[in-house]
Order: sequence, then structure tokens, then C-alpha cells
Amino acid sequence: MLFLLFELGKDRYALDARQVVEVLPLVGIKQVPQAPPSVAGILNYRGGPVPVIDVSQLTLGRPAERRLSTRIVLVHYPGADGHNRLLGLIAERATQTVRREETDFVASGVTNEAASYLGPVATDTRGLLQWLDARTLLPAEVRDMLFRQPKAG
Repeated sequence: MLFLLFELGKDRYALDARQVVEVLPLVGIKQVPQAPPSVAGILNYRGGPVPVIDVSQLTLGRPAERRLSTRIVLVHYPGADGHNRLLGLIAERATQTVRREETDFVASGVTNEAASYLGPVATDTRGLLQWLDARTLLPAEVRDMLFRQPKAG
């Protein structure tokens, strides 16, 4: 399997490349007033709005560092209606990929209900690499705010 690598703080994470639509430079994002801190804003992608989450803010409580290797990773995110939506993830050092077998990843031995997006871990010469599942990244209240269907009327 192919994984996109990125970092949160000093830790490395792997995102299944099948979830990734495109990796973009850190371009202009329109802020959303009164949004939770993890909601960076809205990106214009090919003429349509895409919500963007700052993964560092969501997981570590601090904004991603703005550097050349910080990217917006567009992923498929499952909507409540069964259709995939686009979601942008601001991720630090998202410039490399790696091929690993799914069986290379094993349970970490730590369960955290508040971080259900954290999957198993693999090791390499640089240490641990944790699989992150973008489909379960958003807390329910953020997911509902970003993807709630407007009521007809």
C-alpha cells in the first residue's frame, strides 16, 4: 500500500493514499467566523468550496507551522448521506510517500476513545509510524457543522 507521510509535532503519521485526492501547497483559505479553532476555513477547489481542517490544531491544540513542507491534503470524507465529500487537511511535512504492507502495522497497545482516528503502528529506521484514518478524524460536532445538509423550506 502507498501512504502519504506527514508529521504532528515530532511524531510521524501515515495516511492511506487511496483516501487522498490531491496534495496542494498551503494556499489562501477563507476563514469562517465563529468556527472552532480546528476549522481553518474554506478553500476554493476547482470552483467549489471545500472545508479545511488544521490537523495540528485539532489533535495537538496548536496551529500547524507555516513552512514550505506544510500542505493541504484533499481527502475523501464520508458524508452521512453515504456520498464522499472533499475535506482539506493542513498537514506539516506532507511531502513524502512510502510503501508498506498493511500487515507491517500492529496494534499500539493504547486505546484512546477521543482519538479513534489513530490506527496501528509500524516501525522503521526512524522509529514509529502511526496510521491515521481521515474518515474518522472529525469529532461529531465539527463533522456536523461542515457537512450538515441545509433543511429544505
